Amino acid sequence: MQVKLPVAVIALACALPAAPVLVGAQTAVEKISRVGFVVTTTPLSEMAGPEPVHPITRAFVERLRELGHVEGQSVVVERRSAEGKFERFGEIIAELLRLKVRVIVSTGNPMTRRARELTATVPIVMAASWTPVEDGLVASLARPGGNVTGLTVDAGPEIEAKRLAVLAEAVPGVSRVALLGMKADWETLEDRSLRAAAAALGVTLFRVEHTPNDYVPAFGVIGRDRPDALFVVKNPPNYTHRH
Repeated sequence: MQVKLPVAVIALACALPAAPVLVGAQTAVEKISRVGFVVTTTPLSEMAGPEPVHPITRAFVERLRELGHVEGQSVVVERRSAEGKFERFGEIIAELLRLKVRVIVSTGNPMTRRARELTATVPIVMAASWTPVEDGLVASLARPGGNVTGLTVDAGPEIEAKRLAVLAEAVPGVSRVALLGMKADWETLEDRSLRAAAAALGVTLFRVEHTPNDYVPAFGVIGRDRPDALFVVKNPPNYTHRH
């Protein structure tokens, strides 16, 4: 995609000069660029401060400092989290737009899609996405077009079939595999790729559903049904709760 590191776009946005004012001078507020940084599941309290507990937020603000953008001087990072409530994506993005952020850093396809619905002008940088071309977020990896660009962690749905093949190789004789994911994950190209691979490998898959912040029922099912292996679907909550 056009931008290899989201922070490159952030740095560019922060470096753009503010529009000149009639009196020929700029206030401190006008010199500060606002950046919207939104995650899906992490508690907002872990994103706060100059050294956030949340590792991705910490890496983001540290890299901004390395590039010369100090919070409160040249940039303000408006940190937001849906805290597992995906229905809040719209209100969070709308709030950031009211704050006139110069760029929005999004996480995951549902959030990026909602942001694109709300603005066609403010740049949106995907910190992570899955099959963004197939999901209609960008025109192509080489030329995204529109106001969306960023990173993808998925080279295509076929990579899930390869992951299952590696699992079958690592665990000889595996026959029953639990898929840990959310309801929306069962309607993707990745799920179709997995099922085709499972049929070829002679592996039986069964879905175990979790919500963004509740895994207890899912692991109850896993404990009861005793699969040979657990296949963790790639989604933001699974990454956040990986430990």
